[in-house]
Amino acid sequence: MLTISDIVLSFGGNKALDGVSFSVAPGETLALIGPNGAGKSTVFNVISRYYRPSTGSVRYGEHDLLQRQAHEIASLGIARTFQNIELFENATVLQNLLVGRHARTPSNWGREFLFAGATRANELIARRKVEEVLDLLDLQHLRNEVVRDLAYGARKNVELARAVCAEPQLLLLDEPASGLNPEEVADMAFWLKDIREELGITILMVEHNMNLVARLATRCIALVSGRVLAQGSVAEVQSNREVQRAYLGTAA
Repeated sequence: MLTISDIVLSFGGNKALDGVSFSVAPGETLALIGPNGAGKSTVFNVISRYYRPSTGSVRYGEHDLLQRQAHEIASLGIARTFQNIELFENATVLQNLLVGRHARTPSNWGREFLFAGATRANELIARRKVEEVLDLLDLQHLRNEVVRDLAYGARKNVELARAVCAEPQLLLLDEPASGLNPEEVADMAFWLKDIREELGITILMVEHNMNLVARLATRCIALVSGRVLAQGSVAEVQSNREVQRAYLGTAA
């Protein structure tokens, strides 16, 4: 589904990514782990076309993503969440989720002004899809709440829901468990499993919470200093001595 080959990206004289290569297969949950500054979120920003690497390639199916613009990525079937929640604070949960339908909703300014015919039909389809996601992620009771009034955990769920509303084939999750308590992490694991199994969405996630990684990931890749240090099952990567040194230090 996604193939990243020999990506190199530098900021000034510092290499954020140094020859990173890996692939994501349809239907799997692949976890990127590593200490802070390893380059995990930078990989997401390359896929999302916020950054252009100096060398390498990123292919999504038949598409060369490096030849695409950032605003085209969602329409290709890739959606993402962010390490720092990026929602419209003064809009309701329902309105935020409808924004997630933008790439799937044909637009014509004249028809939208009159709100008739195909525009009305497309709006009904968007509303129906959003209601399905609200049900899936148990957010119906928050549908009319303004985002700024929500607790942090609820905001994380709303951002996940907005990404799912785009009907992606590949979902990029940047630290979905960050800032959540153990009960909320358990709920997140339950919902992500449903998203993968019921909706058939492939997941690539950056995560520090190894409990969530162990419960969800079919495969794991450890990044350290912009390089792939190890990959395999979660147990194999966790037991890798080089990975342990990267996390705990040589003395430990």
